[in-house]
Amino acid sequence: MKINTEWKDYKIIATGGGEKLERWKNVTLLRPDPQAIWHADKPLSAVQKPDARYVRSSTGGGKWEFNKRLPESWNVSWRSLTFVIRPMNFKHTGLFPEQAVNWDMMIDMISNANRPVSVLNLFGYTGGATVACLSAGASVCHVDAAKNMVETCKENVALSHLADKPVRYIVDDCRKFVAREIKRGHKYDAIILDPPSFGRGANGEEWKIERDIYDFLKLCSAVLSDNPLFVLLNSYTTGLQPAVLQNLLTVTMPKNGNVCAYEVCLPTEEEGIVLPCGASGLWQGK
Repeated sequence: MKINTEWKDYKIIATGGGEKLERWKNVTLLRPDPQAIWHADKPLSAVQKPDARYVRSSTGGGKWEFNKRLPESWNVSWRSLTFVIRPMNFKHTGLFPEQAVNWDMMIDMISNANRPVSVLNLFGYTGGATVACLSAGASVCHVDAAKNMVETCKENVALSHLADKPVRYIVDDCRKFVAREIKRGHKYDAIILDPPSFGRGANGEEWKIERDIYDFLKLCSAVLSDNPLFVLLNSYTTGLQPAVLQNLLTVTMPKNGNVCAYEVCLPTEEEGIVLPCGASGLWQGK
């Protein structure tokens, strides 16, 4: 289990009943969380009245209900890095704060490599990992099928004063992009994979993590450089335990490396416990 405790602009106030009450800088949000299956001692909205709550619909999806007028977006910071927050469809805000444990680790690996490091960030979303790697001195190729997510990544890079750093933004299906990179002979020293449980590519290509991740990892191994630094695989799918990620990396990545896997969690203030937020697997070159 890994937990990052450095956040000043984010915290989980309370959890329970399938929800979490969070503070994002000076905005309090109440969102669904399938891991918080325990009962809260009292309604979370009674712990602190949220500024907005995401309410699921019985027919699927859901909507935000606002208790006060909020800005369309606002910024939060972690260390010297800054990210834009926007309440979006499907309960998202544009950032997964638990990933700070991996940002910290990647920053250290890149900074201590003492050589140029090229990073391929696949399913890169809004670029938390891209920003972290750029801040450590790496060059990054950021790939996501959703144009609006790539545009938000550009915004986060600029907010963190890294717009002059070597970064490429690619709107494409990740599998098709990697296949083309293999044909072009392009190689990367590090790969980050943050795949959704289910998704569609830029042209409607279907992705199911349990069905597709093994073959995709095998494909990705072909774009690793001759002296690879790391491969990081994240999963938010409840059924994929850390041992599954460790096994996947062990059987798909080069044998001259070390593999570990762990739960990623965040502390809660009211209960004094930790909320599971997914799992990560790390292959690291020797």
